[in-house]
Amino acid sequence: MPSASTLQTVTQLSYLVAAALFILGLKRMSSPVTAVSGVRWAGAGMLLATLVTLAFIMGASPLNLALVIGAIAAGGILAWVSGKRVAMTNMPQMIALYNGMGGGAAAAIAAVELYRGSEHSITHLTIATIGGFIGSVSFSGSLIAFAKLQGLITKSVRFGGQKFLNLAILLVTVALGFVVVSGMDFGSSLGGLPAVSLFFAFAFLLGVAMTLPIGGADMPVVISLYNALTGLAVGFEGFVLDNAAMIIAGTVVGAAGTLLTQLMAKAMNRSLGNVLFSNFGESSAAGGGSVTGIQKAIEASDAGVMMAYSQKIIIVPGYGLAVAQAQHKVWELTQLLIDHGVKVRFAIHPVAGRMPGHMNVLLAEAGVPYDLISDLDEINAEFETADVALIIGANDVVNPDARANRASPIFGMPILNADKAKNVIVIKRGQGQGFSGIDNALFVLDQTRMLYGDAQAALSQLIQAVKAAG
Repeated sequence: MPSASTLQTVTQLSYLVAAALFILGLKRMSSPVTAVSGVRWAGAGMLLATLVTLAFIMGASPLNLALVIGAIAAGGILAWVSGKRVAMTNMPQMIALYNGMGGGAAAAIAAVELYRGSEHSITHLTIATIGGFIGSVSFSGSLIAFAKLQGLITKSVRFGGQKFLNLAILLVTVALGFVVVSGMDFGSSLGGLPAVSLFFAFAFLLGVAMTLPIGGADMPVVISLYNALTGLAVGFEGFVLDNAAMIIAGTVVGAAGTLLTQLMAKAMNRSLGNVLFSNFGESSAAGGGSVTGIQKAIEASDAGVMMAYSQKIIIVPGYGLAVAQAQHKVWELTQLLIDHGVKVRFAIHPVAGRMPGHMNVLLAEAGVPYDLISDLDEINAEFETADVALIIGANDVVNPDARANRASPIFGMPILNADKAKNVIVIKRGQGQGFSGIDNALFVLDQTRMLYGDAQAALSQLIQAVKAAG
């Protein structure tokens, strides 16, 4: 039987291999072409880390071992079933929920270590406390983000003095953290609750209070931010457990989430502080985005003829496409147009949909080739040469007020230049505002026509119209 030191060495080397697989997987996830294999590589790394950990704790009590294996089995079954059943439109909230579970797991590790208190050094307790704080905020904040995206919470909760209340909760949480680390005992003066319990209660409360006032339009950034926080919390708890796999994986996830959060905020021309504290989307703010003019409707038959005789069409998908589950219809229309000799491209804005990469995943599910899909920087210059820009369920990402109207809340936000196309067709359910509550100046331009209705039904009508056009 190998010695304890040999087993420890093998375990750490295995964790290093697992971490390398995490990094390789994350790298391959950066491209749609290699994303699937990236998920598999990262999954192999997680499987290796899990098996090595189980082997390392084989000498633990049978009860503990049974609890660990039972938890893995239960979680794996739930994840498999939910992953198979979840609709693409619900993927953002599923990611928010799973991300919250990661933060909650990190907080649980911290709680175990902090309740042991006196057994550990000040440094150990400090790192556990920081990780527990970050994980708790990520856990409760992610759950609120999930509830907002799922429609369980339909309104942002805002009131006067809210920022000061959140600051007070933060200060109390930090003070309790110092108490926990210092080992002070004042539980009897607070209803018998130990400082550790109060610390986690206020940390959870802070995550809720931070997320409740944030509007749905900012959820992509919020999800990305909490993803970064979860990774950071896992990294801290990796130090607490002296687990190299957790340290490296948490650091990589935290760094990737931070970069993605910065990218998303930049795509909206807003700072992270503005996203978290500006109460964006309130009626008073949205008023600056009002427009004058009337929306002009078009029949599907006329739009189909226009598209059939075009030379170049750029399609801009948005969340409305996902809601209608019309990704397969848009690919069918695209194939039909290509057969007619029309050049078709897809334009993706970084914050289209409700999570980073939402539209890319949606189109990939329908089988749209990657070489037809371009991001904002790659395709923006081509709108001027497009005969038609077809907007399907997108709103703020094509609003020209972001360029021209300084009174608009989204002024300065990089947008897709759909308004520069010769003709614009917008598929939209009605004349209402977008998710951020801002009127869209694109909808009343002279070259814009509105094709009202569900995206799937409208695309089906367009397909028949293009076929009829010969």
